[in-house]
Amino acid sequence: MVSFSFKIFLLSILSTLTPILSTNSEVTVLHALRTKFSDPKNVLQSWDPTLVNPCTWFHITCDPNNHVIRLDLGNSNISGALGPELGELKHLQYLELYGNNFEGKIPKELGGLKNLISMDLYGNNLQGEIPKSFSKLKSLRFLRLNNNKLSGAIPRELAKLSNLKVFDVSNNDLCGTIPVDGPFSSFPMESFENNRLNGPELQGLVSYDFGC
Repeated sequence: MVSFSFKIFLLSILSTLTPILSTNSEVTVLHALRTKFSDPKNVLQSWDPTLVNPCTWFHITCDPNNHVIRLDLGNSNISGALGPELGELKHLQYLELYGNNFEGKIPKELGGLKNLISMDLYGNNLQGEIPKSFSKLKSLRFLRLNNNKLSGAIPRELAKLSNLKVFDVSNNDLCGTIPVDGPFSSFPMESFENNRLNGPELQGLVSYDFGC
């Protein structure tokens, strides 16, 4: 027989674990990101990891099922690296991180955000190449990566994004040529200015990464 006092002890232990056990994966992901960021304006002070879901946090929007669909930290003076954890926000539709001091590479894991409609990473200090995994973002309509320090060629895989309406990579250090297939046939040249690009791709004549 289990004593009454032992049962009370077990219940007290379980009660202390409840906030941890009930916290969903999105809370874990966002809190992990918060610990990596420098946040001098304390815009993330409402991000409480003991809550069941993050839908009451500032700069977070959820759907009726309490899934995070929008992360809006634009112009928040936040710095740090964008962690691969962002790719675990599977219901995310809007990723607004523009106008900060984020640095390092863009995580390739963002290519797993199948519901993403808009990704605004412009106005940061992001480096490295544009991930080819972005070609998996079939719902993406707006991709703004301008005013960073990105390098390498524009991935030709992005021409598969038939829903893409706005694409801006101006003011980076990109090289090679500009795609001409798919949605790229309608993007203005201003979207590509102030790079080391060699103009539109001449298919069959030179490789797309010519000049890189």
